[in-house]
Amino acid sequence: MKIKIIGSGITGITSAYYLAKNNHQVTIVDERRYPAMATSYANGCQISASNSETWNSWKNIRQASKWILKKDAPLLISLKPDLHKIKWFIKFINSISQRKNNTLETCKMALNSGMLYKTIADEENIEFDMLQKGILHIYKDIKQLNLARETNKIYKLAGLERWEVNKSELNNIEPSLANENIVGGFYNTTDFTGDIHKFCMELSNILENKYNVQFIKHHAKNIHEELINSDLVLVCAGIGSRKLANSIGDNLPIYPVKGYSITINNPGNNSPWVSLLDDEKKIVTARLGEKRLRIAGTAEFAGYNTDIKWNRVRPLIRWAETNFPNINTEDIKPWAGLRPMTPNMMPIINKSKKNKKVFYNTGHGHLGWTLSAYSAKYISELI
Repeated sequence: MKIKIIGSGITGITSAYYLAKNNHQVTIVDERRYPAMATSYANGCQISASNSETWNSWKNIRQASKWILKKDAPLLISLKPDLHKIKWFIKFINSISQRKNNTLETCKMALNSGMLYKTIADEENIEFDMLQKGILHIYKDIKQLNLARETNKIYKLAGLERWEVNKSELNNIEPSLANENIVGGFYNTTDFTGDIHKFCMELSNILENKYNVQFIKHHAKNIHEELINSDLVLVCAGIGSRKLANSIGDNLPIYPVKGYSITINNPGNNSPWVSLLDDEKKIVTARLGEKRLRIAGTAEFAGYNTDIKWNRVRPLIRWAETNFPNINTEDIKPWAGLRPMTPNMMPIINKSKKNKKVFYNTGHGHLGWTLSAYSAKYISELI
């Protein structure tokens, strides 16, 4: 079949890979000149089954209400009236009862996806600064640690082997970490990290040269136009997916949630190599080779706005300097991107309800890098 994919981020690129391997004639369209220039450009770089817990909980809602007026809070919700946002949050609250099951299913998808990425990288000889040192979750509050113990029971059911570590074990795992205020942590060696942008760029070159996938710079305005000269359209357009779906009468409950990152160039010897996740601050780290450290986090509900605000960037720098006192933060590159988030935190991987020639692979939220290999293979098999 002639299949047109809208979007050249991680979901579009991986979907094209599996479809092309199944001998479909694939074309990718994107308004940007190069692949992975939006949400897939500079994220947290973790492929992380241990970050599968969905956000739907009264605990998170109570915490967000305390942060409502703090401009540098880990989670920031704009008070500007927005009907789309209000409807999204109502659905978010209604999904609280599904949290455990959705966390379980997300973790299963993530574990599967991690294995698929390794297979792709091995078979296609892709170099993307992959580092297999696991992920260490740290906690500075005993209540947070106790909640993590409960979440770990769900992860165990999904098949993720993750174990609790004390302060001395933390120091052995990541010696550069200042752990005076840390009460404990969880560690697993299944998860890994890698540069999402490098992966997308390398795989896109392979798609073009080996699998004859065509890339076209083009702004897709509606799905009807994209179906011309195509047997099928697959929407992998991130935050743009909702508007495209509306053009044929589908309603995708996707809201743009802004995340920030900083890339620290030449962080020095006193910086982490093991990937970290600070559960309280919602901050993650990933080492990208010897000379780069990515630190990412925060969630901002403020509509379709990609402006970089320094009161959102400074907490990332401050976190780095607090937890790694001797780190070099002289050379920093900030970035912000919009995650396509669904209210139940589950990706949309299915067929259109309105048009049998249209499929969706979108809405992965903060786990786009983690889940896309799985969702790409799944949607290719569904097609």
